[in-house]
Amino acid sequence: MATCSQPQLNQILYEQDFYLWIQTTAQLLKERRFEEVEWSNLIEEIESMGRSEKKELKSRLIVLIEHLLKLIYWESEKAYNAKGWRNTIVEQKTEIELALEDSPSLRPLLSSLFLDCYQKARSNALQKYKLPPDFFPAKPPFTLEDVLNPEYLPE
Repeated sequence: MATCSQPQLNQILYEQDFYLWIQTTAQLLKERRFEEVEWSNLIEEIESMGRSEKKELKSRLIVLIEHLLKLIYWESEKAYNAKGWRNTIVEQKTEIELALEDSPSLRPLLSSLFLDCYQKARSNALQKYKLPPDFFPAKPPFTLEDVLNPEYLPE
C-alpha cells in the first residue's frame, strides 16, 4: 500500500475538512516545516481572503449609501423608518472604519469603488421598493468624504 506525503495528506484535508487543514497548515508553518506545506491551496486561500475583505467593504458601502438615499429622499416613509435607517448608517460607517483600521491599504480603493457602489445601492433600493427610476438621482448627491464622515447624517 502506497503512503501519502504530507502535502498529499494536506490536499485530502483541504478537500474533506477545511478547518483541520487550516490548523495543520498553521502548525506546519509555525514549526517551519515548509516542505510539508501544500502551497497552492494556501496561496489560493490567502488571495481569497483579500478578495473577501474588498467584497465586505463594497457590501457595507452599498448598504450605507442605500440608507442615506432613503433618509434623504423617501419622505413618505421617513417618519416611520428614519430611526432604523440612521441606525444602519451609523453601524455601517463604524464597520467600514473598523475594516479600514485593520486594513488601511483598502482605503485607496474606496474612491474607485464609490460610483459603482452608488449605482448598485440606487438600483437595489429602486428594485426592492418598486420605486420609479427617477426617485433617486442618477449621480450621487453626496461625496465619498460625506458618506464616510461620522458627523454626516442627514436629517
